[in-house]
Amino acid sequence: MLIALVPEWGGGGSLAEIDAAGNVAGPVRWCADGAALAREVAARERADRPRWLWPTASAVYPALLAAGVRVERCHDLELVESLLVGYEGHWGEPRSLAAALARARGLPIPPDRPPRPRDVQPVLFAADVEASADAVDVAVVAEVYRAQLARIAAVEHPERFRLLVAAESAGALAAAEMGHDGLPWSVERHDALLEKMLGPRPLPGDLPARLHEIAAEVRVAFGGMPVNPDAPADVVRAFGRAGIQIPSTRSWVLKRVDHPAVAPILAYKELSRLFAANGWAWQDTWVSGGRMRPEYVPGGVVSGRWATRGGAALQLPKVVRQAVVADPGHVLVVADAAALEPRVLAALSGDRRMAEAAAAGDLYTALAADAFDHDRARAKLGMLGALYGQTSGEGGRLAHVLRRRFPDALAAVDAAARAGEEGRLVRSQLGRTCPPATGSLPTTDIEEGEAGDSAARQAARGRFTRNFLVQATAAEWALILLAGLRRRLNSLPPGPTDPGGARLVFFQHDEVVVHCRAEAADDVRSAVLAAADEARQLLFGPTPVKFPLDLAVVTSYADA
Repeated sequence: MLIALVPEWGGGGSLAEIDAAGNVAGPVRWCADGAALAREVAARERADRPRWLWPTASAVYPALLAAGVRVERCHDLELVESLLVGYEGHWGEPRSLAAALARARGLPIPPDRPPRPRDVQPVLFAADVEASADAVDVAVVAEVYRAQLARIAAVEHPERFRLLVAAESAGALAAAEMGHDGLPWSVERHDALLEKMLGPRPLPGDLPARLHEIAAEVRVAFGGMPVNPDAPADVVRAFGRAGIQIPSTRSWVLKRVDHPAVAPILAYKELSRLFAANGWAWQDTWVSGGRMRPEYVPGGVVSGRWATRGGAALQLPKVVRQAVVADPGHVLVVADAAALEPRVLAALSGDRRMAEAAAAGDLYTALAADAFDHDRARAKLGMLGALYGQTSGEGGRLAHVLRRRFPDALAAVDAAARAGEEGRLVRSQLGRTCPPATGSLPTTDIEEGEAGDSAARQAARGRFTRNFLVQATAAEWALILLAGLRRRLNSLPPGPTDPGGARLVFFQHDEVVVHCRAEAADDVRSAVLAAADEARQLLFGPTPVKFPLDLAVVTSYADA
């Protein structure tokens, strides 16, 4: 059963059943306020377990969660519109309900509205959609849904694309739930860590004592000359006065320099990054009620990986993970996929020899035994060179070894690279599509000096699409695992003192963390393994490639 839920400005909203063809199939039920709407959603969820059709989960689901209501499935019109627009060669164009409606009617497409600021709390169920009759009408939501169904049916592999749509929509639910439930966080441990590494909390606008001390060490190392470690140009000039020319202050550049200032500068950079990214101000913003609550953005990266609107959940340093501590009587079940992208390449390409290596446990060890005289480090370097299109240096030479040994696997990424160089679109296993060639290549994928060189830009796009094929499909595997694990966790019985049950609390590319009662850890481990195997089968069918997980049951995330 499919039920459309359309929030209204000021609270409340409308619900109506939608049939398989996308038409309104029953009376529209109107709820005058958010509380009434939440009660109605909860009742329908208990009775029917429907799939909910709504403009976007990010504008609807957090308010439902705040009201104590969780749903199992949805069709997120905004996320699906983004997938379809990308497939049709227009990646990055507006994807809102209003934009989707305009496409369905052949009208000019309005721009998307900017995201709602985090510190602005909307009225319960007041969605981020335009305040117009069209934007809050059940019939309009059904019209957009019908148009999307027709566009999905027209793609090259509609069944695969439907799986992508389902996984992307489930990911939106998981993202909202993780933001609501939060990652268990010990403020006491975090404070102790910061004080140990940085000193006491400074006054607003000042730096911690330890940074002042290291800055003084830098000045001494340069003979007492004033140097600001936070200003790269100042550091470059200081080295120049010392007779050392460096192109930048990147860590890998500094580590090649023999000068007494290098060690304190590197220490300053590390602690300054900790202070800025995960210091006291970060804690004040993102930690509340013993939980760190980031804002995940499903599909926020072109490859389908997630992004965040803050909270640094996708870049949580290991040292800071000491503050992630399970509640009393609880544990964290941490699952991390091993060598995910090479395994995805083996399954994508159907390369028999690479599949055999991927079934042997540690993939890089198996590749080393097959092609690199048991040198695991060289095997890993060669695989990274192959994935990223390296043609020179040691990585390039090792990639050539892989090309001879695993021709089908390398042919797959070579074909993706050629397609990119020729301006064609490259799609993942399920149909997520790279940006078109005209001006849409992310600038981070174009090396310095290449912007004005057409041939160099083609080569840069080829490197981008080569990796896109594998990275986007790897993101799909992780997303399907996340959706399957969420479904399995919801079916586990809650404990007598823990009505919330096992909860997904963290997701980072190919790693998930579940917070659960200690006695439920074995059930959660089984759920994780089953979800991983389901993701493998749904994505690739009967492939011999295995996707093993490194599993750990810990009370502190830093111990995983």
